Amino acid sequence: MQNNAAEIMALEPAKLIQILGNPEAPVFAKAKACQRLAVIGTKEAVPALAALLAHPQLGHYARFGLEPIPDPSVDAALRDALGKLKGRPLVGVINSIGVRKDAQSLDPLAKLLDERDAEVAQATAAALGRISGPQAAKKLRKALGRAQAPLRPAVAHAALICAEGLLAQGQRKPALALYSALRRPGLPQPVRTAATLARQ
Repeated sequence: MQNNAAEIMALEPAKLIQILGNPEAPVFAKAKACQRLAVIGTKEAVPALAALLAHPQLGHYARFGLEPIPDPSVDAALRDALGKLKGRPLVGVINSIGVRKDAQSLDPLAKLLDERDAEVAQATAAALGRISGPQAAKKLRKALGRAQAPLRPAVAHAALICAEGLLAQGQRKPALALYSALRRPGLPQPVRTAATLARQ
C-alpha cells in the first residue's frame, strides 16, 4: 500500500501521520502523505510534518503539508526551525513563514538579515515584506540603511511589497514613510520610481 499513490491519498489523517513516523516507510509514501495532509491535515499532523523539515528530500513536502493547516502550532514549529536549520532547508522555512505571514516571527527573522548566506538573507527580506505591518516596515527601513550592496535590491523590493501591504491594511502613515525611504539614491531605479509614483 505504501507505494500506491492512490491508496495513500485515500487514507485518513491518522494513517498518514503513521506513515510519516515510520522509519521504514519509503520516501515516496511520505511525500504523498505530506501532499494529502496539505488538504486534510489538522494540528495533530504538525509534529510529524515538522520533524521532516530538515530532511533533504522531504523538507519541501513537509512545508507543503504544513502551510495550509490553520493552527498556530504550525507557526510555532516554523519559528522553532529557524534556529536549527541551515542553507536550503532554512530558506524553505523562511519562505513558508512569509506565506503564512506570521508576525510573531519578525524578531527572529530580522536577525537572519545579517546571515552570510545570501539566499537566507534574501529570503528573509522577502518574508518580512510579505508579512508587512508597521513592525516589519521598521525592520526593513533599518535594513535599507545598513544592507550591503548585494542584499540591498532584495531589501528594497521587500520594502516596496511591505509598503503596498500597509496601504491595503489602511496603514497610510507608515506606508508613506517607507515609500520615502525607498526614494533614496543607491536603491534600484524601478523601486525608486514605484515609490515615487505611490506617493502621488
